[in-house]
Amino acid sequence: MHPIHSHTTIITMHKKYYTADVFTRELFSGAQIAVFPNAGNLSQSKMQQIAQELNLSETAFILSPDQSNHTRRIRIFSPTREIDFAGHVILAVGYILVETGEIALSEKENQLVFELNRQLITAHAILDDGKLNSVDFSVCVNPIVDRFVPPVDELADIIGLSVSDIETKPLMPRMVSTGYPYLIIPVKSYAAVRKAVFNFNLWSASLAPSTAAQEILLVTSHTNQPTIDFHTRLIGAGIGLHEDPPVGAAMPAFAAYLSSHEHVRPGRYAYSVERGTVDTRQSLLNVEMDHQGSDELLVRLGGQAVLVTEGIMNIG
Repeated sequence: MHPIHSHTTIITMHKKYYTADVFTRELFSGAQIAVFPNAGNLSQSKMQQIAQELNLSETAFILSPDQSNHTRRIRIFSPTREIDFAGHVILAVGYILVETGEIALSEKENQLVFELNRQLITAHAILDDGKLNSVDFSVCVNPIVDRFVPPVDELADIIGLSVSDIETKPLMPRMVSTGYPYLIIPVKSYAAVRKAVFNFNLWSASLAPSTAAQEILLVTSHTNQPTIDFHTRLIGAGIGLHEDPPVGAAMPAFAAYLSSHEHVRPGRYAYSVERGTVDTRQSLLNVEMDHQGSDELLVRLGGQAVLVTEGIMNIG
């Protein structure tokens, strides 16, 4: 008698994906984002596995929109979880869909409407002599600003700086949320931003976690270049000691933070915001805000990107 062999057929999908460096025009700078332009038959668990495999800050999966007059639906995953919004992802998706021919554009300014989990994002792809120059998008937020934060000496200890490094006029530390809370601490120099070290034990023992903020955004207006208005850096309990993560998602909160100060009069403002150094994938973000002194704040975020990688992933 011959043994019976069971044969299992394994079906492998071949999915094309791209990576882009975002908020930069220089290769190997900015935020690295992966985009799968045609992810319609991928399950949520498979998307999470792919994001974990690529191990970038975010991986975007592009689906057909729920509404036919919208451009695409976007699902965004970090290596550990699905997230609802990331500013640098919007730029990466816009660039990759246009640069790879997934979307054909002909006007100087083209509107793209993206469906995210909890909101619609209207982006604009700007062409210059028929070539994609930049992508920007607007969000309208209802910020929550808490002026009651731990005292300056406590904050200084948490971020490994001295009290003299912390700015208190005209900007001052505040907790700001536009959906995700940040403790925003202004400091007096670029060097202070770079040398700050998060102290988890002191953070846990302080009143800071009670503000619900899990990340600290350090900002300074004392930058190394006259064309840059602010230098920024994110630190916190979930951020590695030597990491310098993208700040795109924090920019609506940062704009709300600026507008919460009495010396910032109602009006339209435009800022250039830097993240990182040459050694930590420097980014440059263009941030505009329409501050009318109301509960709502319109924030526009834009920049440039460069296509880096085109690949095929074999997915079992």
